[in-house]
Amino acid sequence: MLRRTLATSASAAFGMRKYARAMFTASIGLTARSAHRPSAHSCRSPVCVAAKMRFSHAARTVAEQHPRHESREKIHVVGHADSPLSLPLFAQSLAATGLVVDSRVQRNASLSRLYECALKHETGSVISSSGALIARSGKKTGRSPRDKRIVEETSSVDDVWWGPVNKKLSEESFAINYQTAIDYLNTRTGVFVFDGFAGWDPKYRIKIRVVCARAYHALFMNNMLIRPTKEELENFGEPDFTIINAGQFPANRFTKGVTSPTSVSISFERKQMVILGTEYAGEMKKGVFTVMHYLMPKAGVLSLHSSCNEGPGGDVSLFFGLSGTGKTTLSADPQRMLIGDDEHVWTESGVFNIEGGCYAKTIDLSAEKEPEIFNAIRFGSVLENVVYEETTRIVDYTDKSVTENTRCAYPIEFIPNAKVPCIGDKPQNIVLLTCDAFGVLPPVAKLTPAQAMYHFISGYTAKIAGTEEGVTEPEATFSACFGQPFLVWHPVKYAQMLAQKMQQDKVNVWLVNTGWSGGAYGNGERIKLKYSRAIIDAIHSGELNKAEYINYGVFNLQIPTAVSNVPKKILDPSMAWEGSEEEFSSTISKLANLFHANFNEYADQATPEIIAAGPQVC
Repeated sequence: MLRRTLATSASAAFGMRKYARAMFTASIGLTARSAHRPSAHSCRSPVCVAAKMRFSHAARTVAEQHPRHESREKIHVVGHADSPLSLPLFAQSLAATGLVVDSRVQRNASLSRLYECALKHETGSVISSSGALIARSGKKTGRSPRDKRIVEETSSVDDVWWGPVNKKLSEESFAINYQTAIDYLNTRTGVFVFDGFAGWDPKYRIKIRVVCARAYHALFMNNMLIRPTKEELENFGEPDFTIINAGQFPANRFTKGVTSPTSVSISFERKQMVILGTEYAGEMKKGVFTVMHYLMPKAGVLSLHSSCNEGPGGDVSLFFGLSGTGKTTLSADPQRMLIGDDEHVWTESGVFNIEGGCYAKTIDLSAEKEPEIFNAIRFGSVLENVVYEETTRIVDYTDKSVTENTRCAYPIEFIPNAKVPCIGDKPQNIVLLTCDAFGVLPPVAKLTPAQAMYHFISGYTAKIAGTEEGVTEPEATFSACFGQPFLVWHPVKYAQMLAQKMQQDKVNVWLVNTGWSGGAYGNGERIKLKYSRAIIDAIHSGELNKAEYINYGVFNLQIPTAVSNVPKKILDPSMAWEGSEEEFSSTISKLANLFHANFNEYADQATPEIIAAGPQVC
């Protein structure tokens, strides 16, 4: 039996689509029974039935807030897969999700078509002066980590690191969310599908299908996933993972395990992700990374939240760092090829980028500071939540009135020195970046394997004290493996795999502090970018492999006595400190204790060697 929408406000329009789908499935040899897999989307429990009854009222509310496209223009299933042989296979696969497959559906639509749909039907969409599509993500201008859920399933329950990062959701609640999302999409007069890949290495890449109702979302994922060739799309087959994005429609807070109108839930067993109540496109990007962060270690290879570049001689470096540490800036070296800016996998043969594009912050962006990113903002790129001049459509990248998290998504080919395919050899150097606002960590230190694991698990940086009244001190922030919101396995698993890779491939690991020197934030000064670049250059040239080192006190780090083009004084924070010796001792002890308090969460699974590699607290 064909699915029937429960949204009464859309019943007439859906009746026509119901007939159209019947004709469509008949024309390609599908029966109503074969077009559905009840186990994949149906739920007939009392809870699900009640949820469906509530959907009718909620759909009317959303219809008022998000009116459907009024255009009666016939929309074809577009893309490379329009051939008579491949279209039925695609339609069968898509129909199995419960989605009504008819002329509303656009598969892998062209950039021009996506622009047209966004400009015509999505409020706030305009073309910038440089040709990028400017889009609005609604109320949510960033990710909603508190609303992320992982389905508790027999096949993965013992793998997942359950807790604040990975909160449990029942299979029944996921089915309710899934049904809600499909029912909502079946009320839309336009649905977009993008089929692409995650992972540049054919051995490990997975096929991702995105189903959504906004052209902005389809264009975003066109940029962030690896775009298939015509032949690859024609032979795409069944996806390995499907994202159902009904972000314009709210989740039901009365569903068990759902605590707000926003819900981002992942089922590893069903190979599905459902998004409700948020239109922020970054949820899809990080959803794919979360999936890869689970599947890759399961396959015996290490997924990493890092940037990656390659030197003229083929030497590869990985850069880890949280927001504000300089990861993007320092890995964007005009003398080196960019493999990727955010997500990678380290295999037995080398490293590969997971993504087909970049998702760069644009706040305070300028052609002078970051020319590669600035020039990548052109036709085909997506600018999120930026403010622009109404007449000229020139973007004001300094304007934070909508959000400080303004961003741009663009294909990696838009970066002149990008290496495509985005695959490199085994890394020779790993750089763990931190922005220490306490002013007590050295600008660079060489780490032992145990120290590398300790600092990798810790994932330390510091938030800068703002202008809020009474806030005068920096705030330490720890994010395990430099990407805690996206971890699925316990952090120690990733650290142990990293240590194994480091030992096998004989990799050097460096701790590089781009934060404060001479004192804490407010008293000292930020380490100049030119000094941080000089340190990275010294790592790549091999200079620091031959340097003389001394031990640095409480943190038991090995710091060089000299680095070319870097003042000797700042290499040792105790020598650079402008305040009293007592103040320095108090500050470094405070930070050391914060490290210890944070690491207690992981100590039960860490080896004695890793625990001993932390700062020494009396």
